[in-house]
Amino acid sequence: MSCLDPVTLAQDLIRCPSVTPADAGALDLLQAALAGLGFTCTRLPFAAPGTDRVDNLYARLGTAGPNLCFAGHTDVVPAGDAAAWSVDPFGGAIIDGKLFGRGASDMKGAVAAFVGAVSSVLAARGRPAGSLSLLITGDEEGPGVNGTVKVLDWLQARGERIDACVVGEPTNPQALGEMMKIGRRGSLTATLTALGVQGHTAYPHLADNPLPRLAQALTLLTGSPLDEGTAHFQPSTLALTSIDVGNPASNVIPARGTARFNIRFNDLHTPESLEFHIRDVLEEVGGDWDLSIQTSGVAFLTPPGPLVETVARAVTAVTGRTPELSTSGGTSDARFIKDHCPVVEFGLVGQTMHKVDEHVAVEDIRRLADIYARVITGYFGMAA
Repeated sequence: MSCLDPVTLAQDLIRCPSVTPADAGALDLLQAALAGLGFTCTRLPFAAPGTDRVDNLYARLGTAGPNLCFAGHTDVVPAGDAAAWSVDPFGGAIIDGKLFGRGASDMKGAVAAFVGAVSSVLAARGRPAGSLSLLITGDEEGPGVNGTVKVLDWLQARGERIDACVVGEPTNPQALGEMMKIGRRGSLTATLTALGVQGHTAYPHLADNPLPRLAQALTLLTGSPLDEGTAHFQPSTLALTSIDVGNPASNVIPARGTARFNIRFNDLHTPESLEFHIRDVLEEVGGDWDLSIQTSGVAFLTPPGPLVETVARAVTAVTGRTPELSTSGGTSDARFIKDHCPVVEFGLVGQTMHKVDEHVAVEDIRRLADIYARVITGYFGMAA
């Protein structure tokens, strides 16, 4: 069996302008490559009321356990101002040893690297004593409602199990091998409205100004750290993102003032405990309030163990670096997968992701394929 070239596959994927929720042929291309390697491929389109239809792909090689899964996405963010790019954002050009294009880093390069890794393992050592699978969504950069969550629900309804998962998000800040993610902080966004009574500024006793209460509450919420961090997590943070009164008049006391803030929290907290903390502050300040909270993910951790150690050893063997076991950064689809199996994240360098002239080193794609191949052989205990 001949090996697939991960760089060529990455170029071909970049040439599919798969801006969420469009697929633009990316999954067709990937499915053809995987079917050629013997995978059973299932396309899974989903659509929720009021949302765009999204296509997804689940591919599996083998039927026995354990099932090692690679999770990723072929959708990308928009290119933005194409005129600001030095190359066609969907051209897949290679210049001075770097592959340019939207999705090169996040994360078509990693998807291609894993497929290349599978092809090299099959060619050199045959099938593992278990199963390999890929869960590829077209909704990671979008709302996230018609992608990974629904594929996981579909798998669970079929009684199909994933035993361990590697997510190919770009985890390295500057150089391949610096960092892998073994968890993520949770993210909670609160919209807080202080309610009062509108009135004339010349007669403040006839009004109820909500703004001093809002200012006091925000001072209390931001004045003290939520925690000091844990062994695997940095301290939780609360960042104000908006304060809006919507009052164009200088002689009118407004009836309300609204603030928004985002909390990135570690495993010392839950959304429920944070809401309790916020409401405790509001009770201390007094007055009438509206509070709404949206949670996009909870904190989770895959403690150092077999999966973490297998990935870390593979990274060190190829790059010579010992990766930092990090929980930093934003959210990813790992937040959904962690409810089903141990999950870690390792991919390319993310320095240019979502930027103009997004690019990765060609050599990094090849080295990432080597790392993934070592993860596969290490996980299944295949002889060197």
